[in-house]
Amino acid sequence: MSRLAAIYPADRVTLREVGLRDGLQLVRQFPSTAGKRAWLDREHAAGIRHFELGSFLPAARFPQFADLPALLDHAATRPGLHTAALTLNERGIEAALASSVGELVCVVSASEAHSAANIRRSRADSVALVARAVAERDAAAPQKLVNAGIAMALGCSLSGDVPASEVLRLAEACLDAGADIVGIADTVGFAGPRQVAALCADMARLCGDRPFIVHLHDTRGTGLANAAAALDGGARVIDAALGGLGGCPFAPGATGNIVTEDLVYLCERMGFPTGIDLDALVAVRAIPGDEMPDEPLFGAIARSGPPRHIDWRDRPA
Repeated sequence: MSRLAAIYPADRVTLREVGLRDGLQLVRQFPSTAGKRAWLDREHAAGIRHFELGSFLPAARFPQFADLPALLDHAATRPGLHTAALTLNERGIEAALASSVGELVCVVSASEAHSAANIRRSRADSVALVARAVAERDAAAPQKLVNAGIAMALGCSLSGDVPASEVLRLAEACLDAGADIVGIADTVGFAGPRQVAALCADMARLCGDRPFIVHLHDTRGTGLANAAAALDGGARVIDAALGGLGGCPFAPGATGNIVTEDLVYLCERMGFPTGIDLDALVAVRAIPGDEMPDEPLFGAIARSGPPRHIDWRDRPA
């Protein structure tokens, strides 16, 4: 079995918790290192196994990620836990390879305008950075995965509509550059279910037996509907954040990622077992609630809970 297949099995749904990275990128206050460790430990105990834990960015500008190396080392003590972190530039790649992180996350924008504004490099240069990450990974830490995420894949706040053909071209270019896994992101929450399902079906054909990642935001209230469409379109790896934390500098005032707790319920209702204890997961919300009292937490399951009088998990007959 390949390392990719061991980390992201193609025969089941994998949920990636991105609250400790994407969920914290715009917050005014952030959890202490002890709070982050408790958050990580309790989600792991609830059954979450995939975590995006931060970004390798200058601590002076992004103090919320200054403790990333310590958090990665703590995560390495938890059985079966897979970690990822964002690497936006050459320095980030070097830091990631020297750390205990299991997966380097690179970003390639589907929009040239967004690429210039967000990453300050062209799309071609971003694909070249993926190739560099692969080459340096192969030389220094071949056990690590390289993930190439396609931002603005379902619409761009700067350029408007993004042709699916461009997204697929970039995804194929990243795979050709050696990326182990690619993903598509509705970065500013423009998409609807039909568009998501169609792009996921195209991605499934492109990737074949290899899984791909879907990253969704609930900016306009279509996040969970889009997650259902992604699952129907063949996606088996989906990002979410505890309490729906997060946001995007290119969508001011927008809500964040889809809610991990609600996504667990959706997957179970659609017949995709997650192995996650939903009650235990909901209880983890107390940690960011206490550590970041001014940051809103979202989610329907946290308000109502799953139904108690029926078996709400849709299991095969």
